[in-house]
Amino acid sequence: MKRFRLQIIGESGSGLLSTGEIVTNALKDAGYYIVADREYPSLIKGGFSCFSLNFGTEPIYSLSEFSDVMLALDKQSLEAYHPRLRKGGQLIHGYEKVAGLKEVLAKMDCEVTAVHGREIAKEQGGLSLMVNIVLTGVLWKVLGLDYELIETEVRNKFAHKPKFVDVNLRCLKAGYDIAETKFELEKPVSKHENKIIVDGNKAIALGAVHAGVRAYYAYPMSPSSTILSHISTYADKTGIVVKQAEDEITAAQMAMGSMYAGTRSMTATSGGGFDLMTETVSVAGIIENPLVIVIAQRPGPGTGLPTWTAQGDLNLAINSGHGEYAKMVIAVSDPVDAFDLIQHALNYAEEFQMPVILLTEKVIAETIVSIDPFEQYKIPIKRGLVAKEELAELKNSDRYKISEDGLSKRWVPGSAEAYYFANGDEHWESGELSEEAVSNELMYAKRNIKLETLEKALPEPEVFGDAKGADISFIGWGSTKNIMLDMIRVMAAQGIKVNYLHYSYVYPLKIGRLNEFFAGNKNVHLIEGNYQGQLGQYISAKSDHKFKGKLLKFNGRPFFVEDLESYITNNK
Repeated sequence: MKRFRLQIIGESGSGLLSTGEIVTNALKDAGYYIVADREYPSLIKGGFSCFSLNFGTEPIYSLSEFSDVMLALDKQSLEAYHPRLRKGGQLIHGYEKVAGLKEVLAKMDCEVTAVHGREIAKEQGGLSLMVNIVLTGVLWKVLGLDYELIETEVRNKFAHKPKFVDVNLRCLKAGYDIAETKFELEKPVSKHENKIIVDGNKAIALGAVHAGVRAYYAYPMSPSSTILSHISTYADKTGIVVKQAEDEITAAQMAMGSMYAGTRSMTATSGGGFDLMTETVSVAGIIENPLVIVIAQRPGPGTGLPTWTAQGDLNLAINSGHGEYAKMVIAVSDPVDAFDLIQHALNYAEEFQMPVILLTEKVIAETIVSIDPFEQYKIPIKRGLVAKEELAELKNSDRYKISEDGLSKRWVPGSAEAYYFANGDEHWESGELSEEAVSNELMYAKRNIKLETLEKALPEPEVFGDAKGADISFIGWGSTKNIMLDMIRVMAAQGIKVNYLHYSYVYPLKIGRLNEFFAGNKNVHLIEGNYQGQLGQYISAKSDHKFKGKLLKFNGRPFFVEDLESYITNNK
């Protein structure tokens, strides 16, 4: 089955999100692979929102800009979003007429299913707000799917409000009975009973818990905020200390302090919040203290577009904090990646005694996908601490002892008789302040040498598709992996060979496989969700490779299937 594209549109607060969740869960239970995300303005209520859902009988990783079926919960949103209904598509709405759009829809050759949604809801004893449930029933019948699946999800949705269950089911059934089936969808071979639906932020939260995080501090900032809410729901069962700090500076300081004291901890924010955290990042650099910060990217500068997506903070993460010192930047691409890479981030931070910045994006943070349950216990926890049997032998100078690889022994203060000083001033091996030229030069170099040691330990970037001989090749990071996974398969069906080199570990940058990729492919392009091509800048700075072209997007929207289809057609 080809990708089926559905969009549910309406103002914030109109029941759009609950409708999307009901339909998503029902489609998952039917056995379809799912990707879904919501576009919404930075308003508590009002404005135009769109819940996009793509599904099929084969894995799907990204979204289409346009829809085969559009379900409109209000007229204003329909007026804004109707251009994204493909020619020949199906429109469902709850009004008897759509003034001003009839001729437009006719030119688009769109079929319209219109019902008196509010009147039907009231006839069933419900409120006019229940029009979304009526239209959900209409949609399910139009798709030709089994009623029992959608009924089950509506029951589940309102299980915590028992008095509303029956009336919502009546509204659902009334909508289902009044509609006609318009599609004959291919049915999945397997129901995928074990699959789960999860977004990137929840995956980070689960990965952090799994990796032994016992303290989480944050100040809410979209789109990182739900990491805080997810982890807080696990606090009672896991014993995790969860604190909403008064600001981002405090959150970062508490995370660093907890790591210093031996407690695995982390924090998360967005670009503007991370700006306030960078002094703490710099302090963690000089005292060689583990620190893990998640940046959930959204467009900047300033407030930018608070509820939209971007890949604009790579330079911010790499260059954060004044002075020169070792840090690491990792970028996730999807929930599976998020679950695994937050665990690696915590390990690297402790083993290499440095700040680790984990980049995610709004489109990753909030996109929900159907996946197999996370594989647990495959990533051992590595604290990087001195073994208990060595504690008695430690000397004060062991903490920052000069070494060839830049790594010194680290122990939890109070666990040994040996002690050291940790403050933001330059220091010598036991942490005592020093302004002597020779010792300062040695210590400064020691911290930076760790970056070379880390680079040697990192995995190379991953190639998707055939390693060489592609008609067109791409290099990218973060969420671009998802659109490329789809395009490799879509273009192969058209006889076009596409491959993709993906960076998860973006700083320090390894170029061994990059060199092989350029050698084996003659039409290599950069793909990034920013204006400057930030990863491309680092590649150019570290190698002499030249890109044939750059596909850059910086309007707050993710890469859609149509973006890549057009670009590949014109550049293959």
